[in-house]
Amino acid sequence: MHLAQLAILVPEYDEGIAFFAGALGFDLLEDTDMGGGKRWVRVAPPGAQTQFLLARAVGDQRAAIGRQGGGRVWLFLSTDDFARDHAAFAARGVVFEEPPRHEPYGTVAVFRDPWGNRWDLIEFTRLPGQAS
Repeated sequence: MHLAQLAILVPEYDEGIAFFAGALGFDLLEDTDMGGGKRWVRVAPPGAQTQFLLARAVGDQRAAIGRQGGGRVWLFLSTDDFARDHAAFAARGVVFEEPPRHEPYGTVAVFRDPWGNRWDLIEFTRLPGQAS
C-alpha cells in the first residue's frame, strides 16, 4: 500500500494551482470540472507517488484553511538537492521562516504556503530516528 492522495484546503482552485504548480513547480495532473462549481484538481511534485487533491473550502471548512496542521509543520517536502530547490522556491516568491539549517538528519528550512500551512523543505542525509 501507499498513500495515494492527501486533500489540502484552498480558498479557490486557481489560487491553489498557482501556488503548487507555479511557486513549487508541482505537476498539474488533473483539473476536471465536476459541475456546480466543483473541480477535481490533483497536483504532485514531479515523479512523486503521493498527490495533493486541492479542495476548495466551503462554509465552515473555510476556517480550517491553513490550519490543517494545527500550526505545526505537517508537510515535509523531500528533495535530493536542497540548495537548488531552496533557491528556485525563493526566486518564485516562496517565503521561508528561517535560513537553512543543518540537523543530524539533513538540511532543512521551514516555509509557509499562502494560507499559513507550515512545510519543511528537507534534504535527508538519514531519516530521524535512524542509526547513523
